Parts: sequence; structure tokens; C-alpha cells
Amino acid sequence: MKRTGPGILIVAAVLGAAAGFVLDQILTGSGHPTFTPSVSLPILLVLVGALVIALSIPIRRATRGTGAAIVNPFRALRTAMLAKASSIVGAALGGFGVGLAIFLLTRPAEPSVGSLGAVIATAVCGGALIAAGLVAEHLCTIRKDDDDEQPGGDDPGLEPHGH
Repeated sequence: MKRTGPGILIVAAVLGAAAGFVLDQILTGSGHPTFTPSVSLPILLVLVGALVIALSIPIRRATRGTGAAIVNPFRALRTAMLAKASSIVGAALGGFGVGLAIFLLTRPAEPSVGSLGAVIATAVCGGALIAAGLVAEHLCTIRKDDDDEQPGGDDPGLEPHGH
């Protein structure tokens, strides 16, 4: 599994920001109030980040030899994939919050403190979820062994034989 790169996070954040801005533009254009995320969304983002890190700590302990139990490799892979997904979702939701904030701050009318606070909290907690996902992904990585070789290397047993 490849580690999450900055490129995918930037793309997710830009798409989220565009979606947030366009959503508010469409809602305002059709005469509806702007979208304001629930106060529970930032709280949920932080809780998911804490859960992802909590799931990855036993894997880190087992791979470093400080844990008492052996971790199932499928559990480690699932946790690493959850961490990767969390960072991407955090980037998208953080970008969504930024897009909503940009829309609110570029309007001639001053936004209410409650709606702007919820939007900013969503953006900040999306960033926190990115950080938690990347930390958890780092915790789930294992050290590369010296005897690990790439397929097709010098080992003749790995090369395909054609008869």
C-alpha cells in the first residue's frame, strides 16, 4: 500500500472547497438560506480522528515489539486503509468548510457568528482529521526487512520461466 501523498489531499481539498462554494451559490440563487453544517460535524470529525489513532497504536506496538499480542495482518491493513480514507475525507470536508467560509465572507451582508463559527470549526476539524489519518497511517507502517526484494530482482526463483 502506498502512503497518502500531498497530491490526493490537495485535490480532495480543492474539490471540497469548490463543492461548498457552489452549493451555497446555488442555494442563495434559488432563494434558500446558505448551508450551515451542524455543530456535531466538527465533534464527529475529531472523534473519528481519535478512533483512528487509537486503532493504530496496538499495531505500532506489535510491529515494534513492545506489544504483548501479535496483530492480525488483515486488521493492520484495514486500519491503514481507514487511516488513508480518513485523511482524504478530512481534506474533502475541510475544503468544503473553506468553500462555505469563502462564500460567506465574500457576500456584502455580514454572516452570523453561529454559522461562520460552525463553518470554521468544520474546516479546522477537517484539518485535524487529515493529521490524525496521516499519523495513524505512519503508525501502521512496518519497517522494511533487509531480505525484502523486489519481484524480478536477482532471485532466479521469482522470474517466470518460459518453456
